[in-house]
Amino acid sequence: MRSHFLTSASLAWSLLILGASAQSVIDALSFGHRDRTSTNLQSIEGWYVSGEGHTPQILSDRVILTPPTPGSTRGALWAASPIAYPEWTADVAFRASGQERGSGNLQIWYIRDGRTAAGSNSIYTVANFDGLVLSIDQYGGRGGTLRGFLNDGSTSYKDHHNVDSLAFGHCDFPYRNLGTPSRIRITNDGREFKVDIDGRLCFASDKIKLPSGYHFGISAATSENPDSFEATHFIVSTASAGPAAPAAPQANQERSSSYERTEKLPGAPQQLPDTDASTIRRQEEQFADLHNRLQGMTHQIANIFGEFERLSRTIEDRHNDLLGRIPRSSEDALGALSRRIEGIERTTERIQKDVEGRDYQQHLTNLQQAVEGVRGGLSDGLPDTLSKSKFIPNLCSI
Repeated sequence: MRSHFLTSASLAWSLLILGASAQSVIDALSFGHRDRTSTNLQSIEGWYVSGEGHTPQILSDRVILTPPTPGSTRGALWAASPIAYPEWTADVAFRASGQERGSGNLQIWYIRDGRTAAGSNSIYTVANFDGLVLSIDQYGGRGGTLRGFLNDGSTSYKDHHNVDSLAFGHCDFPYRNLGTPSRIRITNDGREFKVDIDGRLCFASDKIKLPSGYHFGISAATSENPDSFEATHFIVSTASAGPAAPAAPQANQERSSSYERTEKLPGAPQQLPDTDASTIRRQEEQFADLHNRLQGMTHQIANIFGEFERLSRTIEDRHNDLLGRIPRSSEDALGALSRRIEGIERTTERIQKDVEGRDYQQHLTNLQQAVEGVRGGLSDGLPDTLSKSKFIPNLCSI
């Protein structure tokens, strides 16, 4: 029995190792599979980091998407590049901890346009998106639930009257305060789509076929009584043979990478990652890599010239518009000022002519006579008036 048990265990481990070796990890779409999550604890290579109400904290072995305090925060991680393989497996490890009545939700995304379409939203706040999202929360009062949602871009979840009814699969999942991370494994191998939790099947379907070219992401949101969500790793692997998935340069909170700048050009293709020449050994791979890079460079140069031409036309239109406005404005202002000066000059001339044309000698003579009359009257009548006043003594009797 003991020998049989050891043989069975050895066989199981052998199969597990063979299965793991058959899958090739896509470094550009993964984190947490190396010695450290981040080399500088400021950013994660190939991923965009964003948050609302706080900035997700990057540690050497995990990323804290939402902190224990304060509440009402959001955090998100998005792969900068889409996956180019039609078949893949995503292994996500996370941990949720908080107070007894803490709450929040965690989303694992595989959607078109990635962070642009979903950002740090949950299934209750996201608008239209195209792809898959797995939501983990305490829906139904069962202590935890994992549910799957699909959308073709036609449904705005935030405006839907009953988002919970859109789930196509679910299972109970008590995920809070377990102490150790929980692992969710998503398999899309072209034959069957399935979701496992810690090695246990949650749900599966052979009718779901997810296309390639979509972005992976993980987001978390908390309420006033928060749960702290931590992402330990996000590992994407594939067994497909074909071209490698393009990787973007390092993305960070500031989003200042060259990938981000190139992405703003209309029609710009995805950038190809730097590749060690020693890893390309077959002639077909060398030709494909050279062809893809030359083609991408040609497209980007054409886009740059097109952008320069558009900017040149815009600048020229604005210049002509300003030239058309400045002369008219100056002419109107100068004309108004000239008219005001002319009016002042005419008024001044009229006053000058009026002053020079009148004889003021007779007016001055009459004024002098009136003053002399007033003075004479005062000299003659004032002493008699004062002598008759009963309040003033008679100066002549003194």
